[in-house]
Amino acid sequence: MTSLLLELAVMLLVILVAAELFTNALEHLGERLKISEGVTGSLFAAVGTALPETIVPLLAIAGGATSGNVNQEIGVGAILGAPLMLSTLSTFLMTLAVLRSRGIAGRVTPERTGFTRDLNYFLCAFFLAAAAMYVPHERMAVRVLFSLAMVGVYATYVVMTFRASDKLVAGGHGTEAPGTMLLSRIGLPTHLATIVIQLLLAVALLVWGAEGFIHGVRGVSQGLGVSPLLLSLLIIPIATELPEKVNSILWIRRGKDTLAFGNITGAMVFQGTLLPAIGILLTPWEPRVEVVTGIVVTLAAGAWMRVNARAQGLPVWALLINGLLYLGYLIVTLKR
Repeated sequence: MTSLLLELAVMLLVILVAAELFTNALEHLGERLKISEGVTGSLFAAVGTALPETIVPLLAIAGGATSGNVNQEIGVGAILGAPLMLSTLSTFLMTLAVLRSRGIAGRVTPERTGFTRDLNYFLCAFFLAAAAMYVPHERMAVRVLFSLAMVGVYATYVVMTFRASDKLVAGGHGTEAPGTMLLSRIGLPTHLATIVIQLLLAVALLVWGAEGFIHGVRGVSQGLGVSPLLLSLLIIPIATELPEKVNSILWIRRGKDTLAFGNITGAMVFQGTLLPAIGILLTPWEPRVEVVTGIVVTLAAGAWMRVNARAQGLPVWALLINGLLYLGYLIVTLKR
């Protein structure tokens, strides 16, 4: 157990270093390409940092044919647990990072049109994912339509996000890099090639760190006798989502609220559309009590943020409520 805890600590340090490299390179890339913070956060950062946790359910589902229902349970739980974690605990911890500086009555101010667009597309797609659970697996044609619809939702979202970029840049919401690129500090020039090299290095470190972190968490969970379903709904999302959302904490502490929230809400859209589309086709995708409870809490957290998205920003106290929603989910789930 001691070696596993040491592995967790080392891999968390790797993830923290990778997050700093990633955010720094992404800011320079967004500035160089003259794109909005919405595109940088909701698309580039969200998809880039979602790659490690995306691999987990895909590998689990792919191994389902040889490992039976256990791997399918892990796959479904990891798919649905990620948006749950992002919309509740990740949002809560990010807001907690600025609670002292902004106060309970303060506000966070992501660019409103991009923030609400992310949440609108996510809520639409995740509602479709929930509805698909009530379609019998024998009616595969209907399930295929649900999957295609969800892929279509994400494709439309990407197009609309890019279309809004030029107008947002003109309105003062362009991505800005606050300092020199980290690789430039060792003598390399700052141009597109070195920016891409730093991004690839950061993503590689993120993947390595996340995989090592997941391995450690799995070992600890096995030592504690945690079930596969609980592992997939709670522990795997904590291991895969929270460390990489250090990016959002770094950004919001620097006053880059749009990038911070885009990293979370953009990942919610990505993981609430494409991965459920796969799960609908390749897993039983059934409305079990634990799963439905998680979906309800996730939709409630997303809707709560959407309702509180005002022109002057979101109240800090309202975002802290999302942490209470996660706590409520834990209480309900662990009592069963």
